[in-house]
Amino acid sequence: MSMQLEVDNVSIRYDSEPVVKEVSFSLPCAGIGCLLGPSGCGKTSLLRAIAGFEPVSTGEIRLNGRIVAAPGRLLPPEERNIGMVFQDFALFPHLTVEKNIGFGLQKWHRKEREARIGELLRLVGLEAVRGAYPHQLSGGQQQRIALIRAMAPRPEILLLDEPFSSLDSDLREQLAREVRAILKRDGVTAILVTHDHMEAFAMADQIGVLGEQRLRQWDIPYNIYHEPADRFVADFVGRGAILPGKVVAGDRIETELGVVLGKLPEQCKPGCEVNVLLRPDDVIHDDESPLKLPVAERAFRGAEYLYTLRLESGREIICMVQSHHSHALEEKIGIRLDLKHLAVFPQKADAARD
Repeated sequence: MSMQLEVDNVSIRYDSEPVVKEVSFSLPCAGIGCLLGPSGCGKTSLLRAIAGFEPVSTGEIRLNGRIVAAPGRLLPPEERNIGMVFQDFALFPHLTVEKNIGFGLQKWHRKEREARIGELLRLVGLEAVRGAYPHQLSGGQQQRIALIRAMAPRPEILLLDEPFSSLDSDLREQLAREVRAILKRDGVTAILVTHDHMEAFAMADQIGVLGEQRLRQWDIPYNIYHEPADRFVADFVGRGAILPGKVVAGDRIETELGVVLGKLPEQCKPGCEVNVLLRPDDVIHDDESPLKLPVAERAFRGAEYLYTLRLESGREIICMVQSHHSHALEEKIGIRLDLKHLAVFPQKADAARD
């Protein structure tokens, strides 16, 4: 599989202070990647380095096998054939939708330019607004127009810098799914930067979680959620609870909720004290189960309740239950564990991180 983008052992520094340390990942043609992490983790700096706005202090960035960044080498952004979509959409207020999209196509022949504009407007279902101005559009429409304007010249790669951050949370996830479909239909390779894991899950083929200036994990969304590489990824991506335990055999851990089974990290030998990650979907509501726990908190989410359940030790776990199962505070409900993926972290490593 040919790689459109290769980031190889890249570090970035500002005034000798490290911002990104030794990051490596690759993205195939027509793939959609995401750099996910909290503020200050270096994800935007990495995106700017791919775009050509920041130099690298170590490593290389390659587009279609061509080196565009390395120590002492910085190919200017205009020579990289990269498209960008920004947080504020950056549409020209004095130009119509049609002229906004065609802005980067000035050197194209008129018929080719008009055909490309029409093709993209049909792609996003906005042919009816081609003569409108940006202020006459909804936020979602502005976002789609900003996207296809960046796609219009057929860039080698499209970079999206928190493009949904100004929209409300429900619309962000919906638009992320729509943008994914648009990019896939046009065969565009893209990298999204966001701090919202639900956006990342909705849009990306592969996700890179950054934290403390390092790339903690580059993987498919399923593995990022169910098989986090370390405690940082587990804590940042999705809700969950940590349950202490002790390894009693090669695949068995004794916990407050009984023995759990699964493949353990090599360093987790019998006697090793570990932390086990429990996601809400690992804790199954079961009226027939002999294990019953009191409800400490509950949050109604429409289709489901999120119940916080209290263990005898005072620790808490979270259980996701269909909302027609309504239980009162302090009522005991039956549960069982269904751990199809066992995410385990040695307690010593977690203590060193904390």
